[in-house]
Amino acid sequence: MSVPQWLAWARRLQAIAQSGLAYCKDQFDIERYHQIRQIAAEMMTTGTQLPADAPIEHLFAGQAGYATPKVDVRVAAFRDAKILLVRELSDQRWTLPGGWADVGEAPAVAAARETREESGFEVQIMKVAALYDRDLHGHPPFAFHSYKIFFVGEVRGGSAKASKETSDAQFFAEIELPPLSLSRVTPAQIAHMFEHFRNPALPTSFD
Repeated sequence: MSVPQWLAWARRLQAIAQSGLAYCKDQFDIERYHQIRQIAAEMMTTGTQLPADAPIEHLFAGQAGYATPKVDVRVAAFRDAKILLVRELSDQRWTLPGGWADVGEAPAVAAARETREESGFEVQIMKVAALYDRDLHGHPPFAFHSYKIFFVGEVRGGSAKASKETSDAQFFAEIELPPLSLSRVTPAQIAHMFEHFRNPALPTSFD
């Protein structure tokens, strides 16, 4: 699944507008960057067939500073040769625990924290299994360009708990995976995490 061209254009326009507004001092140029951001929002609203009053412009307006890809961290934690998955409240489907990295946190620290918050389990991060461009790995289209960091971890304690974003946490065998939240993780990525589990010496995959 490749990124539609209209989405690529809308993202680029949004990024140009965001970076321009971060540094520009000329009032006329500031107005032009606002117009570019509005065009990007209209393109995304039309392309996704959202209502005309969809808050895409507000979503874009909330982005500040030089535009860079967002970073999503995910943890493949194993117990008894089964992988830990959490069930998302938003779509009732399953994914590796994780989410957006927070400013001020090291990637591995953010990944372990997200796992603890979403699943109730304490994990020790062992290695970076993969660093991917989200657009290149079969995920549904998303408003912003993002990178995904997949870590392999070992469960060191805790117990399954729900959170404000998840309703369940369970361990699954590779041949018994539940329906996955494809915006967060794909079957191919889960399969690759099992490869790293079976072969810890496997090098990091990256785009």
